[in-house]
Amino acid sequence: MRGVRIIRNVAPRIGNQGFMPDLAHNLDAVHQRIALAAQVAGRDPRSIALLAVSKTFPAEDIRAAHAEGQRAFGENYVQESLTKIEALSDLRASIEWHFIGPLQSNKTRPVAEHFDWVHSVDRLKIAQRLSEQRPDNLPPLNVCLQVNISGEASKSGVTPEEALRVAREVASLPKLRLRGLMAIPEPAGDVEQQRAPHRALRELFEKLRAEGLELDTLSMGMSGDLEAAVLEGATIVRIGTAIFGARDYSH
Repeated sequence: MRGVRIIRNVAPRIGNQGFMPDLAHNLDAVHQRIALAAQVAGRDPRSIALLAVSKTFPAEDIRAAHAEGQRAFGENYVQESLTKIEALSDLRASIEWHFIGPLQSNKTRPVAEHFDWVHSVDRLKIAQRLSEQRPDNLPPLNVCLQVNISGEASKSGVTPEEALRVAREVASLPKLRLRGLMAIPEPAGDVEQQRAPHRALRELFEKLRAEGLELDTLSMGMSGDLEAAVLEGATIVRIGTAIFGARDYSH
């Protein structure tokens, strides 16, 4: 990408229990990437929130990242996340929990009860259940409508063509606050190719805003396409590997 130097993840340090990421260094490197891409895009880097994707990593890693100033964490698996939320209950007042994975209708209740955000609302039924199950004593649950922006058969999400209708229905539900759109674009080779689906999501976002929906969030961009997402208007980037290192799914 012209004018942008991409800072990739650094080698992990070796800790007492094997390889552990240097979270302070990695977080700083990611913030540098965000700031550099924002500078090229003519944006204020403070308008882009970093969501640390902590799925498969232990609560201790989240606690360490929290100690370095990170506050928003993204989880994909309901049971795993509930275990970590409980283990980190002493930090609850200063942690923002985001559910970003596929959500089955029979698992919406614990998400409605324990999370602050859900990025992966991919159909109206999920939104309705989250609304019905959100406790009265909690503020409205922030949600994003997931859009299958690349049209992949393996990806969840509404189609761009049905996004306006579904978004209006979700926005009308009590105990939810529709904040914006989320997508996981198909991987692409270079930054210019990566920008195309992010641009399409931003244009859809702008269309929905023009139709009267009060949206403020574009959740897009991961470790490999962060720069493209920021250039196209992302307000939340979801970064896991570049912060915590490679994932181990063996357990």
